[in-house]
Amino acid sequence: MPRSRRNRTAHVSRYRYRNRHGRTLRSSVTGPHLPPLRTRIDLFEMTVASTADYLKGVWPDELADVVFEIGAVPLGMPAEGEAVERWSVIGNRIILYRLPIQRLSKLHRDDELHKRMIIESCVFRAVAELLGKDPWDLAPDRFRHF
Repeated sequence: MPRSRRNRTAHVSRYRYRNRHGRTLRSSVTGPHLPPLRTRIDLFEMTVASTADYLKGVWPDELADVVFEIGAVPLGMPAEGEAVERWSVIGNRIILYRLPIQRLSKLHRDDELHKRMIIESCVFRAVAELLGKDPWDLAPDRFRHF
């Protein structure tokens, strides 16, 4: 027995608002037209940029031509027994690798402050490698609190 046209449209319209599990469609917390408030990539880029700006302010002549870049992972596989690179210094370019810094770093406390500190320390160590200095010598007055 053929179904009537009226029942078929009611059946189709009922599934427009539900997925196959019977729940309503979900959207992000910020809504469909707004970007997410804070993502890990944005926080990483912001931390690298602010640390690089600070270091360029302290060492303006030495870091005038230095370009900071962010990459996901290093291109080559590390040899057996070697650690994964966190950054690369190529000429006047410093490339910071986001995923090894964020995921392979051992934090004793997993919070926003310590995540930011590990990113800043990688930027400091990369700049120190570029300049041939100790990372603690890049901003000696920053750590004096007396």
